[in-house]
Amino acid sequence: MSPDEPFDEGVAARAVIGADGTLTEWSEGARRLLGHTAHEVVGRPATELLADGAVPPPVPEHGRWSGELTLRHRDGHTVSAWVLAHRRPPDGAEIVEWVAVSPPEAADQELPDDPLVRASLTQSPCATMIFDDRLRLRGVNEAMADLLGLPAERLRGLTPTEIGSRPQNRQFEENLLRVLRTGRRQDMQAYMKASGETRGAHAWLARIAPLTDDSGQVRGVCVTAHDFSDQYRSRERLHLVNEASVRIGTTLDVTRTAQELADVCVPALADFVSVDLLDAREHGGESAGPPTAPVSLRRAAHQSVNSDSPQAVAKPGQVDVYPENSPQAASLILGHSIVASGRDGDLERWLAWDPVRFRRVREYGIHSTMSVPLQARGTTLGVAVFTRFRRPEDFTEDDVMLAEEVTARAAVCIDNARRYSRERETTLTLQRSLLPRSLPRTAAVEAASRYLPATRSGVGGDWFDVIPLSGMRVAMVVGDVVGHGIQASATMGRLRTAVRTLADIDLAPDELLTHLDDLVVRLSQESGVDAGTGEVGATCLYAVYDPVSRRCTLARAGHPLPLLVPPDGPARQLDLPSGPPLGVGGLPFEAAEVELREGSVLSFHTDGLLASRERDVDASQRMLREALSAPSDSLDEICDRVLHTLLPPTGSADDVALLLARTRGLPASQVATWDIPADPALVAPIRKQVVDQLDQWGLTEATFTAELVVSELVTNAIRYGAAPIRLRLIHAASTLICEVSDTNHTAPHLRRAKTWDEGGRGLLLVAQLTQRWGSRHTAEGKTIWAELELLDEL
Repeated sequence: MSPDEPFDEGVAARAVIGADGTLTEWSEGARRLLGHTAHEVVGRPATELLADGAVPPPVPEHGRWSGELTLRHRDGHTVSAWVLAHRRPPDGAEIVEWVAVSPPEAADQELPDDPLVRASLTQSPCATMIFDDRLRLRGVNEAMADLLGLPAERLRGLTPTEIGSRPQNRQFEENLLRVLRTGRRQDMQAYMKASGETRGAHAWLARIAPLTDDSGQVRGVCVTAHDFSDQYRSRERLHLVNEASVRIGTTLDVTRTAQELADVCVPALADFVSVDLLDAREHGGESAGPPTAPVSLRRAAHQSVNSDSPQAVAKPGQVDVYPENSPQAASLILGHSIVASGRDGDLERWLAWDPVRFRRVREYGIHSTMSVPLQARGTTLGVAVFTRFRRPEDFTEDDVMLAEEVTARAAVCIDNARRYSRERETTLTLQRSLLPRSLPRTAAVEAASRYLPATRSGVGGDWFDVIPLSGMRVAMVVGDVVGHGIQASATMGRLRTAVRTLADIDLAPDELLTHLDDLVVRLSQESGVDAGTGEVGATCLYAVYDPVSRRCTLARAGHPLPLLVPPDGPARQLDLPSGPPLGVGGLPFEAAEVELREGSVLSFHTDGLLASRERDVDASQRMLREALSAPSDSLDEICDRVLHTLLPPTGSADDVALLLARTRGLPASQVATWDIPADPALVAPIRKQVVDQLDQWGLTEATFTAELVVSELVTNAIRYGAAPIRLRLIHAASTLICEVSDTNHTAPHLRRAKTWDEGGRGLLLVAQLTQRWGSRHTAEGKTIWAELELLDEL
């Protein structure tokens, strides 16, 4: 037959025996040997072919058996045959089958005059085998016979798949056929243990070359086998180092980075890897030098070739104390790797301190360990322990160099992650200390808030605040500083303090943003950075709500628009003038005023709430409106629903600040207003009207103090202010507020009067009698106000 035609099974006697001992296949060579046809024997027990008194061969321990068997021919005489049996791997279903082959008798004859055999065997410098054009083994030298573990004279006449049933044999046979058909050389690589070897698996390179006659026709194939384990291992080490550079350090999480180190090294370098780190809480996050015994190590990660890592003694997060005579502590103290082998007794000596680990060594057959310290930038971080129990080879010097290379890369990543975690924790602590711990309870609004730091980038400078103002009013502010880290948090703290200071003097929202913009410009100049580059700056939204008039004044500096949820309608965005971000300078800010019904909800947020890689901003805004529009009496429930709707479970890539405020209105019955002529003689009648109003409110016990305060404020307005003059009393909860307004923009000053002065004690008296007092400028002039704290029994 030609090489382009499919070859038959050869002349060897070949039979396949199923798991139940019955014959499932029967070749033509088997018929020639014993005379039985396939129809006669397939489905019958294979033991029926044995001659009377013949002992069945034992079950192979290592998947292969060879030896002489006495068989019975179809016509009754006995046949002595040398048989090779090997396990055939299951194809699809888990069915165990055995392939038994017997070489043809002609194969036992040496062919000294065969030019193919003579040329190849005499010229080949290494393990060599020759196949003819029917893929039958024609010759094999002693080196190859030793690798196969079978006598050379017993192999002749067999095909590769008759010699063995491993997948490599099938692939080898396909490559032989390809060389026969194409006439081109081909190489085949395999990592396996040769049948005749007692050592572990090796990397083999089979060079397959065609053998031609004088006319150039392919007559056979020459195969030479080369052990290139050293080159293979070098390539594997380079591959592992490359894998480590790609797979280790994908995040800035210490535990995750340690787990990536263990995952990369199993099973490429070891069968079990554990990573234990010096307890950061004990060592302050890092150690300047080698630790001293005993050493406390926290299990950060481990990985095993077996599921659930049964070899692990410690669980992730568990802290163990290692004495000086342990390999972990010794490698950390000495600062270099320690290799222990069970074959020379070192392993048992190292593990004598821990009976549990000693039992695990015996139980799982652990024979070699390697403890490698994790060091980066002169800092000792912990230790990685590599263990082998499935791979038969002990750790070599090359393995130590490889482990040290990989762990050095991992140590840098762990150190980066630890430094980042420490800086992030510091920034979060600073951020939380600068944000309000709780929102104040006011008669104007009911408020709820949420703050979530970024999960993938550094902590930013988002902030929010609710600030009580005079006249029962309340200010609400949300801001976002450009950048991340401690610098952004510190800038946020300065801006929040500035907003509170400016709010305390009752500036209008647009004026407050103007002053805040000047502050950011000065901060940029002090830091030497141009605010226009976007590296320094902030956005801000400031709103003031008055429960008496139920009007809210808002202004924004480059900040996202707020949303309004009416008591009986869906959420909608408020249309506010667009101001520039803080720090740009030179552009004015505009304020807008809206009237709010009682029970309306105002929603303020930073841009981190809407930012998403999975959807655009319009989709996020739609989802936000839907989440806010769902009815609920609890603002905390609404906050949680908004975050659950818009943010992924893993958190946001940017900081998120959310502030919700449900407005309240003050009934007209709790407000009293009088227009006062600029006549000092009318002060007494005004006091009388105030007393009557307090009687209606049931505040008679506050009458004396309120009467004195009203008298002083009204008298000062008449004496130093400008008409028209207005007095307003506001009663809310446990507070009574007295306000006197006039059109003079000059603010009063508190001074200490001398003993012989007849005046100058009015405001000092007001300050002593009230809880707090102050003044605020209005479009028409100014307002002097004072708050009286009412006792509970009032």
